[in-house]
Amino acid sequence: MQNSRFLKLLGKMYPTAQEAAAEIINLKAILRLPKGTEYFFSDLHGESDAFLYQLRSASGVVHRKISELFEQSLSANDQNELANIIYYPETELEKAHHEKTNFDDWCRILIYRLVVVCREASSKYTRSKVRKKIPQNFAYIIDELLHADGGNKNNKTLYTNEIIKTIIETGIGDDFVVALCYLIQNLLIDRLHIIGDIFDRGPHADIIMDALMEQHDVDIQWGNHDISWMGAACGNPALVANVVRLGISYNNFDVLEDGYGINLRPLSDFASRVYMDDPCTFFQPHTLDENQYDPVDLPLAAKMHKAITIIQLKLEGRLIRRHPEYHMEDRRLLEKIDFSKGTVLIDRKTYPLRDSRFPTVDPKDPLALTAEEQELLHSLRFSFQHSERLQRHIRFLYSNGSMYLCCNSNLLYHGCIPLNADGSFAAATLNGKKYSGKSYLDYIDSTVRNAYFAPYNSEKQKNASDFLWYLWCGPLSPLFGKSKLAMFERYFLDDTKIRKEIMNPYYSHLENRETCETILHEFGLDPSNSHIINGHVPVRLKEGESPVKAGGLLFMIDGGISKAYQKQTGIGGYTFIANSCYLALAQHMPLSPGKLVEDHSPKVQVVESFPKRILVGDTDTGTELRRQIDELKELLESYRSGQYKEKYNH
Repeated sequence: MQNSRFLKLLGKMYPTAQEAAAEIINLKAILRLPKGTEYFFSDLHGESDAFLYQLRSASGVVHRKISELFEQSLSANDQNELANIIYYPETELEKAHHEKTNFDDWCRILIYRLVVVCREASSKYTRSKVRKKIPQNFAYIIDELLHADGGNKNNKTLYTNEIIKTIIETGIGDDFVVALCYLIQNLLIDRLHIIGDIFDRGPHADIIMDALMEQHDVDIQWGNHDISWMGAACGNPALVANVVRLGISYNNFDVLEDGYGINLRPLSDFASRVYMDDPCTFFQPHTLDENQYDPVDLPLAAKMHKAITIIQLKLEGRLIRRHPEYHMEDRRLLEKIDFSKGTVLIDRKTYPLRDSRFPTVDPKDPLALTAEEQELLHSLRFSFQHSERLQRHIRFLYSNGSMYLCCNSNLLYHGCIPLNADGSFAAATLNGKKYSGKSYLDYIDSTVRNAYFAPYNSEKQKNASDFLWYLWCGPLSPLFGKSKLAMFERYFLDDTKIRKEIMNPYYSHLENRETCETILHEFGLDPSNSHIINGHVPVRLKEGESPVKAGGLLFMIDGGISKAYQKQTGIGGYTFIANSCYLALAQHMPLSPGKLVEDHSPKVQVVESFPKRILVGDTDTGTELRRQIDELKELLESYRSGQYKEKYNH
């Protein structure tokens, strides 16, 4: 009966045998096309300029295709100019208007060249799929230009010449060029995977989120920094404080105030008054980027930084007290301070504090918020929960995101699968039940969604919201992957040994092929043709570390697109590329404005070549298409047997 109802519904989409047969033909043909190219990025950390460059250049593929297509006809300078126009069409066109002596002739030739590149970029796809990507206002014109190579050559040449000539004459040349450039970018990336940590440290995670929302096929595996922002958007007080603290710490006032409209004026007024005579020496922000819209002088930023840090320590201590199941009592460090002596007790050892000014902390109740701090926190929470742009971005993270993804024989996750020292899966006990491996990540995925979608302020929502904080910094969090977050120690103690954060045993087993095979089996994948791709920990390439682990079973692709990590890695990030012929790692140099295109071209290393070309039929999409074909065949048979009547439009 259920199958009968399904066939009736399917029949509404394909009301005749001819239409069902036509779709079967279409789907079977698609199975024989080459697989589209997948791009994998990790740990973007707000570096919008670098990410957009890598995205628009398809990690060097645009320039390589231009070189192949125009090797004999264009100089290196002209090839670079064409590549730059495809990356940044609006900016380059504005320059060209001032620099080109005959702009119309130049624009006409440019359109011819862009059409050639666009044809090459679209060659893997069906004509209908390309049409869906073409901007609607130019759909007819672009479709004609891309396919105007049949019939009488002379007739078609005159035809295309007239189209391009008229584009220039009608004054829409600039708009048409922009549309072609973005179509080329769109066609070269069939699917985009973001393996966590879009937020924090860099200047504009908001711009990255806008760009991701424009992509036609994108998925996100949440990172600990993403979870922190998701928790702040849910109104979790500790994560609200954490997001503000990190934003100030890296001088990211633009993204907080201009990007998301977070009102920091109450914090500024509070900090300047309460910490007026405190130099806040150890709270000076990192200045990797300058604020364009909301500059704050560094002494005031340091006071704001300290003020929100103390609030965060109080909130975290209270949260830990609410959740003994987190086993994090050792992190309630404000309660371990001897305020009269200026010392703190950690792991049964006493350490002197290098900063012992705590004007808002009551020694008798260190975790209590003052009335002003409560009012300030209320204002900040309100800003996060009522920021329309932030909430739109967070909803996108939920709808397109997950803890992990199995896609085309690749297992994607941001941080780690928590392990014991012997390489077995570590178990977390939550709500009286033990979880490990895949079941633990599935439990987390469900809980993360409860924090946003469960009834607000219900017990379920509040507990889930608190658990987001645990995912940010808890010892068994697969997104954090360390024994502790030594935030307090870095601010208040000189002893560098006590700041050490011990990595989960997962990271000591990365080179162990057997461990990686066990993880793949746990997620239902065959290690003989599958891979793990994750980020989170920067690969120290300049120290000889390789992103390729366990003999090619695992790829660690955090290469330092974030400027905060480039001293450690020595490069400007990795892109992992999976096309129909091979798997490759593109190694980028740090983005430097003013450098030539070839100076930014990544070093591409093919890490695995396939014995035969991968077709759509070999992918997860192919599995789904074959299922659809079987269903359509059943519908077709039901029409021919008379079980269902065809419906013709008269």
